Amino acid sequence: MAKFKYRMQNILDIKLKLEDAAKQEYANARHALNVEEDKLAALHDRKEEYHRIYLDALQGRLDLLEIEECENSITCMDDMIEAQEENVKKASKNLEKARQKLNNVMQERKMHEKLKEQKFDEFVTELNAQEGKETDEVASYQFNSKKPDLEE
Repeated sequence: MAKFKYRMQNILDIKLKLEDAAKQEYANARHALNVEEDKLAALHDRKEEYHRIYLDALQGRLDLLEIEECENSITCMDDMIEAQEENVKKASKNLEKARQKLNNVMQERKMHEKLKEQKFDEFVTELNAQEGKETDEVASYQFNSKKPDLEE
C-alpha cells in the first residue's frame, strides 16, 4: 500500500509553531492585563482607606494637619488611579492585538489542515481507483485464462 506524504507538511508544522507562539503571547498579554487590573484595584482600596481616615479626622477633635494630609493623599491617589487606568487601557489593547494575531494564525493553520485533508482524500480516491483497476485486471485475466478451457 502506498504511503501518503503531504508536500507542504513543513509549512503546516511552521503554522503550528506560530500558533503556539501566538498562544503564549496571548497568555502573557492576559497576565499583564490582570496585573495592571490588580494594581488599579489596590489603588482604589488605598483611596478608600484614605477617604475613611479623612472622614474619621472630620469627626471629634479636628486635626487640620491630618485632614490636609488626607486630602492630599486622596488627590494623589486620584492621579495615580488615572495613570493606572491608562496602563490598563494599554494592556487591554495589547491583549486585543494578541487575540487578533492568534485568530489569524489559527485561521491559517486550519486552512492548511483543510488542504492536507483534501489532498489525503484525493490520495485515497486515487488509491481506491488504482486498486479497483488492479482487481479488474486480475478478474479479467482469470476470466480470460479459463475461457480456453470452455472452448475445448
